Amino acid sequence: MEGRRSVAEQPEERERAEDEVVSESSGSDYTSEDEGTEDYRRGGYHAVRIGDTFKHGTYVVQSKLGWGHFSTVWLAWDTKHSRYVALKVQKSAQHYTEAAMDEITILKQIAEGDPDDKKCVVKLLDHFKHSGPNGQHVCMVFEYLGDNLLTLIKYTDYRGMPIAKVKELCYHILVGLDYLHKQLSIIHTDLKPENILLLSMIDPSKDPRKSGAPLIPPGSKDKNIYDSGTAKDGKASNGDLTKNQKKKIRRKAKLAAQGCAGKEVSVGSEQDAQASDADGLKGTSGGSTNHKRGSRSTRTKLLESVDLKCKLVDFGNACWTYKQFTNDIQTRQYRCPEVILGSKYSTSADMWSFACICFELATGDVLFDPHSGDNYDRDEEDKNGGNKGEYNKMSMGSKKKET
Repeated sequence: MEGRRSVAEQPEERERAEDEVVSESSGSDYTSEDEGTEDYRRGGYHAVRIGDTFKHGTYVVQSKLGWGHFSTVWLAWDTKHSRYVALKVQKSAQHYTEAAMDEITILKQIAEGDPDDKKCVVKLLDHFKHSGPNGQHVCMVFEYLGDNLLTLIKYTDYRGMPIAKVKELCYHILVGLDYLHKQLSIIHTDLKPENILLLSMIDPSKDPRKSGAPLIPPGSKDKNIYDSGTAKDGKASNGDLTKNQKKKIRRKAKLAAQGCAGKEVSVGSEQDAQASDADGLKGTSGGSTNHKRGSRSTRTKLLESVDLKCKLVDFGNACWTYKQFTNDIQTRQYRCPEVILGSKYSTSADMWSFACICFELATGDVLFDPHSGDNYDRDEEDKNGGNKGEYNKMSMGSKKKET
């Protein structure tokens, strides 16, 4: 059934080139670019500042976790329950609001069917609407989790993990998929390593729950803390950011990318935690790979002791087997044949993606490495059978990423 999700809401087409690998801060494996300032306007992002409060003071913003086309996501302190949470603030235009409400419907169904929290799927803790100068924004509050599986793969230097550890990870993934598919008839539609999160950080020293860093109080005005869209500099009458404000945001984003911002809560330590959002969330980043993850021996020790319990996250593109929003699903490295061919799909689409993830965990390579556009030569076309179509542009066993 075709529906409103035909509007520019497809999974992120990931390019995992070397420049992406090195442009990361501790815990973040996404590109260093921020969301920019263009969408801080009516219908767009809400300008969030460190120390801002939401829902009558219940949630206090601590640092930025990441951003996507639909939203920004923030580490926040839940004052009622004394815990860290991930606060997702959606853009305010109507189609973003509708997408958020659909996601909430699915997430509530997931939570209601798993009261004992044993199904390996992320929990929606709360949701509400927040009014700001750019409109009314749907906000979702999630349990705070750890690093995603792409970060885990990078910790292995793309060499893959021991099969015993792969099996342990796959067990938890399958528990989640079995729950979604058999009990709820839900198809995730965008399963990939970025959308599977460990329950804790690979490096415990980067976990805000264990680091002992002081909490940022409500209304903090510290200029060294990374934020987006500040209200202090003033806004244009239509809710857009002023020119001066945009300059300051760019400057702060540059500082953050250099690892110079957010010292008070160890900003960056939690960047990759929960950094998988409904629209291909990107974490703020900066710094070098080896410096942030330590020496190879340090990484090896961390991998040996890592807790491999994990949960499925990011249900912004999810649907039901009996109610589907679009035929254009899945990030292309994990896209199943029936979707590529434009045929009907069901829960088996997730299982194809799962199999691709299994291969990637074990080898460090993506199973299929599709090229963007038509820039592939005749030899490659012949090698793949000579038939035109997306599979012409896929090769088994991608090239190992150079590090």
